[in-house]
Amino acid sequence: MSTAVASAEPPAGERPRSHSYAQILRSAALIGGSSVITVMVSIVRVKVMALLLGPAGVGLLGVFSSLQELAQSVAGLGVNSSGVRQVAEAAATGEERRIARTAAVLRRTSVVLGVTGAAILVGFRAQLSEWTFQSPRFAGPIALLSLAVVLRVASDGQGAVIQGMRRIGDVARIAVFAAVAGTLAGLGFVYVLREDGVVPMLICIAAASLLFSWHYRRKIALPPVSLTRSEVRREAGALLTLGFAFMASAVLTTAAAYAIRALVTRSEGLEAAGLYQAAWSLGGLYVGFILQAMGIDFYPRLTAVAHDHRECNRLVNEQTHVGLLLGGPGIIATLTFAPVVVSLFYSGSFGGAVVPLRWVCLGMALRIVAWPMGYIILAKNARALFLATEVSATLVHLALASFLIPLYGAAGASMAFFGLYVWHAHVVYFIVRRLTRFCWSAENRQTGLVLTALVGVVLLTFLSPWDWLAFLMRLVAVVASAALFWWRLIKIAPLTLPPPLVDVFTSWKGRSTAP
Repeated sequence: MSTAVASAEPPAGERPRSHSYAQILRSAALIGGSSVITVMVSIVRVKVMALLLGPAGVGLLGVFSSLQELAQSVAGLGVNSSGVRQVAEAAATGEERRIARTAAVLRRTSVVLGVTGAAILVGFRAQLSEWTFQSPRFAGPIALLSLAVVLRVASDGQGAVIQGMRRIGDVARIAVFAAVAGTLAGLGFVYVLREDGVVPMLICIAAASLLFSWHYRRKIALPPVSLTRSEVRREAGALLTLGFAFMASAVLTTAAAYAIRALVTRSEGLEAAGLYQAAWSLGGLYVGFILQAMGIDFYPRLTAVAHDHRECNRLVNEQTHVGLLLGGPGIIATLTFAPVVVSLFYSGSFGGAVVPLRWVCLGMALRIVAWPMGYIILAKNARALFLATEVSATLVHLALASFLIPLYGAAGASMAFFGLYVWHAHVVYFIVRRLTRFCWSAENRQTGLVLTALVGVVLLTFLSPWDWLAFLMRLVAVVASAALFWWRLIKIAPLTLPPPLVDVFTSWKGRSTAP
């Protein structure tokens, strides 16, 4: 996929920098635009739940969602990520039977893994209920949650075929339609059953995801195939072997998220877990668009030039620069207007989420810096090193959370996230420095210093006894960051971007096109 793009462009040394920056911005706009509706639906879903159930209900949603994601990561064994690569490789050959064979094995493997994961979740429902809630009361809902695991793992298998065939528009449509349909059906259960409707809502969303992925998968014309046992074993073995690194990373991330929510619940109760969930969701809302673009577009581009250290470092510096310029004003604005943001997206009873939200924002600022560097490790295919950094990051995160949550509650969990990225950014920089002799560009050093200074000003105003003066200074920081950073962004890459939301839904009845 990346080869075709590279062949159409001039050599790296001759490519204008403005073109490279514009490509990064174009990808971010397309990918971010396709996520806007999904995020809006999620905001509405959480807002309704906050009004109906309050902080405790949102906390319950956060815990069950984390448990579902953890079970999916374990059950899926990374085959959704490895499946994308396997299908893409088969599609590159143009051999329809090979594509059909890979797709068929992927579908069967996903179903088997989903059922197996669900059975394990049912088997350990009592232990999970006791460990998470210190009560056997939620063993039944956890068992019911296994149905959502089956549906999502099977849906991921179908989605991997669609994404591997580069039908990116269909991938976006599945996410949007599943979110809308699942939310409409699920909120009905919450309205009638209150807290008992949280798990049925998650099942509705998973069922909608499977329904739409199956619909769009059927649009891909593949010949029927009959597979021998040896072919199934060979294809499934390749999927599972390749998927192990992806699975290990996903399990570590989701396990840490689940464990931290469980620690907050056990230490402070479901209401505190709801405050942390609110802070986490809002803190990652804006930055999530930037990070998602890195995963879908930046990583393949970086992999194509991973052998060229100079070009690799250039791409990472440019991606980081764009990330800081796009994300900086949003982070400062969230720090400034945190009380308004929390009240707007949730309700007045979530006032305790303001301080945790500010700590999450600080962690997200460091995440924008750390993630592009981390992709160097993946692009170099240093799997052992990648897993080592993931394991160490998880241990540091859990250690900080175990120490800080008993002291500061939900705010302690957010402090642990910030501390994690203080540590992780330094460790990853040391690693990539050894791998590619990476160093920050002058633009990034300047932008980083300005952003740090503005964030420092905002944080210092919280100590001021004059509320009106403090707010005025924060407002000046927001305006200054937006004017300075976005002016710089337009200067380095004149924006000639297509309307991303229109692009996603064009060719409704025709073939999807890759961005």
